Amino acid sequence: MTTPRSVALERLAYTLAAPVLAVAPNIYPDSPVNQVVQLAGAAGIGGWFLAAKSDEPGAGRKILRWSPLVLAAAVDVAAGHTTGFGPYWLDGLLAAGWAAAGYLVMPFSRHTRRRHRPAVAAPAPQLQPAEVLEASPAVPDDGADLLTRDARVLWEQAGMPGRTHIVKATRHAGQRHDMTILLRASETGRPITGLTEAAVAAPFGVHSSDVVLSEVAIQPGRQGGPGWMEARITPDANQRRRTKPTAQERWTDRVGGPKGGAPGSELVHKTRDDERGVTFYRAKMTDSTETPRIDLAKVCRALNLPEDDSCVFVLIDGSEFLISAFDTPPLSAIFPATRELLTPDAKGMYVCGFTITGQPVKTMVYQHDKNAAAHGLILGVSRSGKTQFFAINMAAQSLDGQVVWLSTVRKDEKTTVLGRYIDRQGSNALWMARQLRAAKALCEIRAEMPWPHDGQPHDYKPGDPRCPYRQLNVYADEFMTAAQDGDFGEFIQKDGDDLTVTGLKYGIGFNPAGQSPFAHNGFSTEMKDNLRQNSRPIIFNMGSPGATRKAAEGTMENAYDVPTIPARYSRQEGSAIERAIKGEADPENGVSTGGVAVIVLDNGRAVLMRSLYADFDTDLSELFPDEVNRLTDYEISELDKRGLWFDWNEPVRPGEFWPEPDEDDEGEGRSRRRGGGGGKGGGGRGPKSGGRRSEQVASPRQALEAIKSLTDA
Repeated sequence: MTTPRSVALERLAYTLAAPVLAVAPNIYPDSPVNQVVQLAGAAGIGGWFLAAKSDEPGAGRKILRWSPLVLAAAVDVAAGHTTGFGPYWLDGLLAAGWAAAGYLVMPFSRHTRRRHRPAVAAPAPQLQPAEVLEASPAVPDDGADLLTRDARVLWEQAGMPGRTHIVKATRHAGQRHDMTILLRASETGRPITGLTEAAVAAPFGVHSSDVVLSEVAIQPGRQGGPGWMEARITPDANQRRRTKPTAQERWTDRVGGPKGGAPGSELVHKTRDDERGVTFYRAKMTDSTETPRIDLAKVCRALNLPEDDSCVFVLIDGSEFLISAFDTPPLSAIFPATRELLTPDAKGMYVCGFTITGQPVKTMVYQHDKNAAAHGLILGVSRSGKTQFFAINMAAQSLDGQVVWLSTVRKDEKTTVLGRYIDRQGSNALWMARQLRAAKALCEIRAEMPWPHDGQPHDYKPGDPRCPYRQLNVYADEFMTAAQDGDFGEFIQKDGDDLTVTGLKYGIGFNPAGQSPFAHNGFSTEMKDNLRQNSRPIIFNMGSPGATRKAAEGTMENAYDVPTIPARYSRQEGSAIERAIKGEADPENGVSTGGVAVIVLDNGRAVLMRSLYADFDTDLSELFPDEVNRLTDYEISELDKRGLWFDWNEPVRPGEFWPEPDEDDEGEGRSRRRGGGGGKGGGGRGPKSGGRRSEQVASPRQALEAIKSLTDA
């Protein structure tokens, strides 16, 4: 075999350098040759240090490569410290040993040839008389383990699928058949194409669904890219996954897939709270830019949960969402109201209820950020919990030192009880009209009311001790019905509109309640917009989930997902199909949803809550302050001057709402009120009556009434 040129040159260098190492330190101690040799040795020591610290493979080879320089410096130093050539010619022996070691080991030339230069060409093969067998495409044995060799045999028998070669096979811990095989293309520089799961599964006798192909990332010491591929063969794990899947596996297979209840999502974690009896599934979208699209019923079926909207709830927050599965309906619990919960904080916020997760929900008695009073909008059908919310809201306002007026269309027990703890309370449309008229007049009075510190009038500032008056909260229960009253409806609607527009700057909040927030039922667009922007609307059960959702969306700037409120909360017990086959009746286990409401928060998000419960069968004095808050003497005197402060339960005073009747109007002496007789006024049909009627037209309904009176319709 021919010796490479680099090897011959390196051997020659060792042979010539050995006498210099032995002679130079003894004959020429101060020669620059010694300094050069020692500096080379120091460089070799530095190379050792760097090679030892490096995490890359080949550290031993690098240390061996630098060893001739270090050993040469050691020989030079030893020769310089011995007398003459040392005992028994030690300097010469060390130099000769150094040359012999370099002559035989040759670290420089071996490394250079391995990294940068091809090996010396082997002699040309000679023709053999024997028959040449077909060359196997398999790579010669590289010391692979038994599993890898067995896998290669199966792979070769299958014809090297995809023109690939098995580099390594790794058994999965604790599994008998599961493994991961690392594949590379048989031809260097060619990408792997045409390799399928079925082609990988066939040689190993498993189902194609048990094979997952993935790309190989480039790692230190190992190539990657299109020419490499990794195949996970997991028949044992998939069998367990089909029979006893983990929470993450069940979510991935049945919920997060393209046909699942939350496509594109992944489970973050599943937690159980035994004390509260709830299981939480926290998930997020794989792509954080996507919005969750959740089919709650489908998710429940996938997770083996009961499809019950009274026990399973979803909360969406950006790309994340939380599914809460309760053992019993969480909103069927009762949260008693206490003075501690109802006492507003420095920003005018108090706890009005709790959500399904037990979080407190707050609403406001005034707008701290806007430096103004707060309106209120309470919607719901009969027996939905509106009056209960009145009680806690009035108590919170009273605890803050505010004045409360309450008017309803009809008298009932609860509003009468509330009348004991507030300033004024009445129960008919006339009382509501007088209440709104007085509140509207208070805006004028407070606009000119001087403040004691400078004698000048100012806008209302909640919490300012210098303010000479208290915030007034005007409640109008069944406002929709009152606004359609034949006698006083137009006054109620008009004054209500004015109060929502102008009342806040004078410390007057308007709190209408009813069963519809729409204009055709008494809520004008101006009123609804002002109420929505200056309150946290509360929507109780509106009769159906669709009506509740529509009412909530009508109070929101953007249509968010609005949770539904069923008529009753009831758990699904047993199988409805089995009961139908047996002819059995469905179980009657419903729980009323009275007090459950949707509250629209400041960010436009609708939250389901149960409001605090005020027991009217007990003494409510524990919730209200000891003394009832009243108007100031100055305000009462100004209202009295305007003829607006008296017992509002009195019959209609002459000229209070309509002009005095003319003596020549059909000789009947009827007043100018809308409608016919019956003691409630008629309105004449003469020219004077028609002229005065036209001056009072301020709404489409009034215009229709005017047309009817003119045409005698």
